[in-house]
Amino acid sequence: MKINTAVIFGGKSVEHEISVISACQAMAAFDTDKYNIIPVYITKSGEFYSGAALLRLAEYKNIPELLTKCARCDFWLDKGRTYLRFSDKSWFHRHDDLLIDLAFPVVHGTNVEDGALQGFLRTASLPFFGCDVLASSVCMDKYVSKVLLQEAGVPVLPCIRAVSGEEAERIAQNAQERFGFPVIVKPANLGSSVGISKAADFDSAVIAIEEAFQFAQVIIIEPAVVNLREINCSVLGDEESAEASECEEPIANDKILSYKDKYLGGGSAEPSKTGVKSGGGKLGGAKSGGSAGMASLSRVIPAEIPQELREAIRETAVKAFSVLGCSGIVRIDFLLDSVTNEFWLNEINTIPGSLSFYLWQPLGVDYTELLDRAAEIALRRYHKQGKLQFSFDTNILAGFGSSAIGAKGAKR
Repeated sequence: MKINTAVIFGGKSVEHEISVISACQAMAAFDTDKYNIIPVYITKSGEFYSGAALLRLAEYKNIPELLTKCARCDFWLDKGRTYLRFSDKSWFHRHDDLLIDLAFPVVHGTNVEDGALQGFLRTASLPFFGCDVLASSVCMDKYVSKVLLQEAGVPVLPCIRAVSGEEAERIAQNAQERFGFPVIVKPANLGSSVGISKAADFDSAVIAIEEAFQFAQVIIIEPAVVNLREINCSVLGDEESAEASECEEPIANDKILSYKDKYLGGGSAEPSKTGVKSGGGKLGGAKSGGSAGMASLSRVIPAEIPQELREAIRETAVKAFSVLGCSGIVRIDFLLDSVTNEFWLNEINTIPGSLSFYLWQPLGVDYTELLDRAAEIALRRYHKQGKLQFSFDTNILAGFGSSAIGAKGAKR
């Protein structure tokens, strides 16, 4: 019997469109002999829709028209089982409630990747792919994750944390006194390089700070690595075991790797090596939409770094994965000083663009196998959690009469 798998994507996030690309890639790569794929699209206003048209990336050119081909839906729990319930029961759609065995969120950014959706899925008693609630939340907050990683001995750059409402000039002055220039200014809880700027002097720092506050209430400022190379690798696993992928070096067209570099610069459906196609994966719907997301970014795989450095980065990635309690497929981005070969962990992407499938291909793991292994990890975690006790039988409510004051409220 096939595993009914709800692939959930979209959502109220500035990375909404990237989620759509990543999800269409994944849905095209699943083993359909083993998994029955049910697309569940979350609109930017938070409504859930499902329908076969959501499988095709080309349909998203006109989302209002696309949604007319789909049905509104939601998740509901009945006797310990979770179903996808369709609100449109008209003759045209005629949808029955559908039992869901596994949720596979392919979402990016705040309100979805940051633990919010994961908490919803836990409440709905659904096994789900990826990091659990706490790890999702911690990894999304760049400041909190830095503190925890530093405590564990993982190399990270120092930073200043600033909150919306503080004067940009005062923040820039603080950064100048502590780090000097240049500095990197970034929202504390966004990905895909949204709102990130490099500031070479005081005036540009003020502008960068004001821009970052347009995307987030909390930002961080850290010293820029002058002789910068970016090295990334993926990690797959859970708390029991984890392994690192091959390393890559993404090629930026700007001073730092921008949103445009990541998602708008290519359009090829295959990964590339220094801008030249180097063999792709099974992308399915990505080709029809003219964008392969992170898979189209110019990159060098494997990264041209010494073997000893490669292994050090991969070992650090696995350690960070364990320290923050990650699960599933993550991508960990590192900053490398090309002169000294010193490196620092930059951020952990708990649900990376394109699920970083292209980093596993050099190790002989194709996209379909990667998804299968990630699904097995999700189901294993769910069964382990099912053995834990989250409640116990009491008769505490039987002692209450008409009074609305609870046990704690009754204390004086």
